[in-house]
Amino acid sequence: MTAAIYLARFHLRVAVVDAGQSRASLIPLTRNQAGFPHGISGNDLLARMREQARLYDADLREGCIESIERDGEGFIALMDGAVFAARAVLLGTGVVNRRPAMLDEAAHQEALSDGRLRYCPICDGYEVTDRRIAVLGTGERGCDEALFLRGFTADITLIAPEGGHELDHGHYGRLRDAGIKVVGSCRRITLADDAIVLQVNGDQLSFDSLYPALGSVVCSELAAPLGAAMSEAGCLKVDTHQRTNVPGLYAAGDVVLGLDQISHAMGGGGVAATTIRNDLAEKAPLRR
Repeated sequence: MTAAIYLARFHLRVAVVDAGQSRASLIPLTRNQAGFPHGISGNDLLARMREQARLYDADLREGCIESIERDGEGFIALMDGAVFAARAVLLGTGVVNRRPAMLDEAAHQEALSDGRLRYCPICDGYEVTDRRIAVLGTGERGCDEALFLRGFTADITLIAPEGGHELDHGHYGRLRDAGIKVVGSCRRITLADDAIVLQVNGDQLSFDSLYPALGSVVCSELAAPLGAAMSEAGCLKVDTHQRTNVPGLYAAGDVVLGLDQISHAMGGGGVAATTIRNDLAEKAPLRR
């Protein structure tokens, strides 16, 4: 959306195709976004950005791009029978969080909306200051997330997902030094009153918030057939101006390796849009 605003204000024709699955839409209230001292919901932020893009005649479409193909020096993108011809393509397709399998969709949405389930300690660690926190995960990812949260509260328990812990002596030593409790595998997750309850080895453990540290799936499948370079995890590799190795193909946001934050995505979108404008101007002057 940031890139669309920039590109439209550069007097370029821009179409945004949105499948409606932005992780921002899942944020009940972010207090980490600069300029909103009392916080703003993800949906409100998206609505404001859509309104702003439309002010400058950006073409916003609901749908999902099925494929992108090369067409000479440009691209053809296909969506539900519609065809988009473009000189440049920016992918902002992001990632999808891996959710706890023990929590059904209705309970997941309820817990997410009231803060009993949280996915980003960078975004909202402040909100769990001195609260009882569970981290669902293991290995390096689970250990690192628990240690990061230790900067906000002393009451942290690391709980393994089904299958048990995969921690070495070094992990156990770091967790022990930080005063983080380590317990067995989670069998069930339920909501009760103002708490989230995890069943672990027959015990019912109650917490104020749960942070799943289960990783995410990178949504970079549209770029693969074009030959875009990726990391082992599937993140698109870009240069300092958000260019992939495919001429005319750019990427920004969480689909690129970096800090998964709204501010970081906005910055990448602004850089990508400016680079697109300048790269196009090198091929043919952009004049009024």
